[in-house]
Amino acid sequence: MRKIFALITLLIMTTAANAESKLEIIKKNGELRVGTTGDWDPMSMKDPATNKYKGFDIDVMRELAKDLGVKVKFVPAEWKTIVAGITADRYDISTSVTKTPKRAEVAGFTTTYYKYGTVPLVLKKNLNKFSTWNSLNNKNVTIATTLGTSQEEKAKEFFPKSKLKSVEAPARDFQEVLAGRADGNITSSTEANKLVIKYPQLAIVPDGEKNPAFLAMMVPKGDKTWNDYVSKWIKSKKSSGFFKNLLTKYNLKSL
Repeated sequence: MRKIFALITLLIMTTAANAESKLEIIKKNGELRVGTTGDWDPMSMKDPATNKYKGFDIDVMRELAKDLGVKVKFVPAEWKTIVAGITADRYDISTSVTKTPKRAEVAGFTTTYYKYGTVPLVLKKNLNKFSTWNSLNNKNVTIATTLGTSQEEKAKEFFPKSKLKSVEAPARDFQEVLAGRADGNITSSTEANKLVIKYPQLAIVPDGEKNPAFLAMMVPKGDKTWNDYVSKWIKSKKSSGFFKNLLTKYNLKSL
């Protein structure tokens, strides 16, 4: 029995070692498939009028495809299934997601290229009532989250006393706050700074950022060749000033 198990293990290891890397497949097919949600300003936004994507991550992926010498294809994804898209081979790579232990169980992560903090958003008229993180941690408070996001998990940690309301894409958590169906939501400082400009009735709770998190691209777990290629590419583009120029273009903080 042990010999049979050993042979099966050896076969699995040999198959994995001999498996063709995504890097080879992408170059052979001439196409880079990118999974993206298109609802995270300014990282990835989909224009409903044209069905075209724009944003920081979109520029990154176009540059990666150009350097690979292939065309890029953006594949629509949702936060609740973005990890499954990698494991089911619906795309070769994702636009940026937060690196979390749960996601890392089944997907690989490239080196990081952006860091952000987490902040709560509330209606500006309610700032006197909700001026701190702790003021939102109350049994009479409803916190909205978007299904499948890292903030959905963090809300349980930050607001254990509050009622948590999860909405499913294409709906978004901040829309629940705007509509008065929730008292607040949490999101990246990057998105929050854009939302308060677009929706002046929203405000960031002036109590500081929490939970510094790191963004990276997801790739298939175990594909070291592809992961190493993209990670080295990111480091090279950092050195060349490519990412610095994008930060300026999208008015984002330094890495």
